Amino acid sequence: MDEAPILTSTPVSTSSTLLQNKFYDQFAAQSEQMDKLGAQLITLELAIPGLYATVLKLLQGDDATIAADNWFYFTFVCWFFALLLTLISLVPRIYDVDPTIIKNVAGSNAAKMSVEDFFFKSARYKRRLLIPSIHLFWAGIFGAAITIF
Repeated sequence: MDEAPILTSTPVSTSSTLLQNKFYDQFAAQSEQMDKLGAQLITLELAIPGLYATVLKLLQGDDATIAADNWFYFTFVCWFFALLLTLISLVPRIYDVDPTIIKNVAGSNAAKMSVEDFFFKSARYKRRLLIPSIHLFWAGIFGAAITIF
């Protein structure tokens, strides 16, 4: 009756460890993926206005002029702000991180953020800039299509 219960355990399997490591690698790489997306967006956001001018020239020949109406201004304002938001997302920010804290306890009011919070907040900040940038870019393409035809 005074015997202690026997507890048995098994070591974590190699596949479980590998999956867990891949999960944390993916979590840590989110901000880097946002940077890659931003770089691709800059390429598109600089190339599309050039293509727009080329298409305009091909469609209208030597008289390649277009009325500067509201849609024309709308197009370039959207493209300008899309490029601006993308560039802002790529500018490095300074975070106050305590590298000794891996994960904050829920509800704690620590003065510095944890390493996990750093990865999450930096990726979220970039995502909050890149998603509107993408919407503005497509709105500009829509405006460009209207001004050509």
